[in-house]
Amino acid sequence: MGNIGSSSASGNRRRHGRRRSHPPPPLPPPPPPPPEISANQYVFAAATPYPAQYQNPNSHPYYHYPGGYYPPPSPAMQVPLPAPYDHHHRPPPHMYPCGPVMPPPPPYVEHQKAVTIRNDVNLKKETLRIEPDEENPGRFLVAFTFDATVAGSITVIFFVKEGEDCSLTPMKEDMLAPVTVHFEQGLGQKFRQPSGTGIDFSMFPESELLKVGEMELYPIAVKAEAFRVSQNESADGNQEESGATNSQTTKAVFEKDKGEYQVRVLKQILWVNGMRYELQEIYGVGNSVDGDFDGNDPGKECVICLSEPRDTTVLPCRHMCMCSGCAKVLRFQTNRCPICRQPVERLLEIKVDNGSDD
Repeated sequence: MGNIGSSSASGNRRRHGRRRSHPPPPLPPPPPPPPEISANQYVFAAATPYPAQYQNPNSHPYYHYPGGYYPPPSPAMQVPLPAPYDHHHRPPPHMYPCGPVMPPPPPYVEHQKAVTIRNDVNLKKETLRIEPDEENPGRFLVAFTFDATVAGSITVIFFVKEGEDCSLTPMKEDMLAPVTVHFEQGLGQKFRQPSGTGIDFSMFPESELLKVGEMELYPIAVKAEAFRVSQNESADGNQEESGATNSQTTKAVFEKDKGEYQVRVLKQILWVNGMRYELQEIYGVGNSVDGDFDGNDPGKECVICLSEPRDTTVLPCRHMCMCSGCAKVLRFQTNRCPICRQPVERLLEIKVDNGSDD
């Protein structure tokens, strides 16, 4: 019996050993992947597909999902959404490729109204010149044309520097003393420096005559002062006269042309009611002092509507070429001057009164 039991146990061991030696049956093959969904409805023979059981190693993983769907990123690699898209994966309306492309808006142009300042005396800078002194050979006299609505005085100063409140200080007064001449009111007046007070160019080096020196030292300056008188009633009932002085200062240098000296104006400074202004040319403004000026003359109307008079100046090119109505519309459409096509920084509305002064 012991032998029977022993052989039975050994037989069991052999059967168990045989079961362990055989591998488990293979698993069934996985189902084939679903067909790839593509937005391209056309099939090209040159695009050889990869076998269904293999994945294209160069293809982007997002290409295997329906359009508009993005799989969630793995926790190990958080990928932010593209910048143009919101959290619903929709681009903003202005970024749709099929929409119209809107041009950028023109830069904003400031529109200002000018403040009218009364200038009682005006030196016409294009008439400023020097003339030989017939009585003193070798010397030259300053001459020009000016307008004045009140009486005043004109002072010619050589080698001058401007101080506070538009005051002028001669730096070579011992060699050339300032000359002051009084005048009455009137338009188109002629000024000529008195004989014997002119400048002798041979006494000074050309470097001091042809350019502005250090510390803003100008070779020549002409200051025209207007004295406006007003009557005020004093405490005792009597009439008292008080005056305020306004002035215009013209600064210039000398230049040499064919061996002869001429005058070239650099700046014109206006001092009115305690305020300093630098005068600038405005192209297109009619001369209000001309008796034959007519506001209806051809060339005086707006270059845009061709009907209204010009009253708006373009800065910094200083072309007065538009009416205020067209300027208000134009500044929202373009920032270019209609005349010279230069960039516009500001529009200045100037009301020019061409009528007679009461």
